[in-house]
Amino acid sequence: MARCATIERNTKETKIRLTLDLDGTGKADIHTGIGFFDHMLNGFARHGLFDLKLCVDGDLEVDTHHTIEDTGIVLGKAIKEAVGDKKGIVRYGTMILPMDEALLLCSLDLCGRPYLVYDLNLDREKVGDLETEMIREFFYAVSYGAEMNLHVKQLSGINNHHIIEGAFKAFAKALDNATRYDARITDVLSTKGVL
Repeated sequence: MARCATIERNTKETKIRLTLDLDGTGKADIHTGIGFFDHMLNGFARHGLFDLKLCVDGDLEVDTHHTIEDTGIVLGKAIKEAVGDKKGIVRYGTMILPMDEALLLCSLDLCGRPYLVYDLNLDREKVGDLETEMIREFFYAVSYGAEMNLHVKQLSGINNHHIIEGAFKAFAKALDNATRYDARITDVLSTKGVL
C-alpha cells in the first residue's frame, strides 16, 4: 500500500503544493524561493529516503516567515496523511547525528499529540537567505501539522550551517525510523488501541 500524500494550501500569503512518499528513494524537486531552505529540505528528503515534490509561491517581498511556516504546516499534514492509521509502525524514532563539529539529537513520537521541544543555539541572524529564528517556527509547524511530539536538541556545535543542516537530517532519519513497519506490531503501538 502506497504511503503517499499530496496537500495543497492556498492563502493570501502562500500557495503551496506538496507531495510526499514515505517509501521513496530520496528524490526531491523543491522550489520555495529560499535557497538555504531548499537545501535543507533536499537533505531531509535524501537522508530520510522520502520522495518530496514541493512548489511554494510565497510573499517573499515581505520576508520568509509565511513561506517557511506554511511549508511546515503542509509537510506536517502530509506526514500525518501518508502515515495513515499507524498500524504496524514503530511509532518512535530517534537519531543522534554528527555534522562535523555539530552533534544533533532528534526524537519523535507519532502519537497524535503535537508538542515541540526545541533547543538549538543559533547565534547568527541569517544563514544564506534564511532567518535562523525561522528554524524553530518550521519545526513547530511540522509538529502541529503532523500531530507528533518532536524534540530537536543541539548536543554540540558552533557553526550555524552545520547545526541547522544536522537538525534537518536528524529529523529525517528519526522520521524514517518511526514510520518503519515491524512485523511484531499487529495493530497500533499503544495500550489505548488508538493513536
